[in-house]
Amino acid sequence: MKVGSVYTDSRSVRKARQREAPNHAGGTDFTAVAESPKFKGLIARKKKFIVPLTVFFLAFYFMLPILTSYTDVLERPAVGDISWAWIYATAQFVMTWVLCIVYVKKFQKFDREADEIVETELKGDRA
Repeated sequence: MKVGSVYTDSRSVRKARQREAPNHAGGTDFTAVAESPKFKGLIARKKKFIVPLTVFFLAFYFMLPILTSYTDVLERPAVGDISWAWIYATAQFVMTWVLCIVYVKKFQKFDREADEIVETELKGDRA
């Protein structure tokens, strides 16, 4: 099976850009892996992590334009001439970096667990 763009046919893609999809030994059935209880548990744990993180990010992100547009809470001075709006906007940058670091660290663990699940399922040691 050739991997390439959907919008080009195989004749118009140069040979250097065409790649063969990797073949898995023994005709691996990844549908069976995805249906395993361990994998479903992993997906559930990932959702429990990512959904609250996303809701927090979106709420924190959209509160700045909402608070600056409809209230005067962030217009008050915090330190000297610096208003709370500037502190909140700076906090958004910090929050973004912190959430990215937390996300990467957590998903490294999820990736290792997914690799272990796939390996056990491929070996046939289903529990």
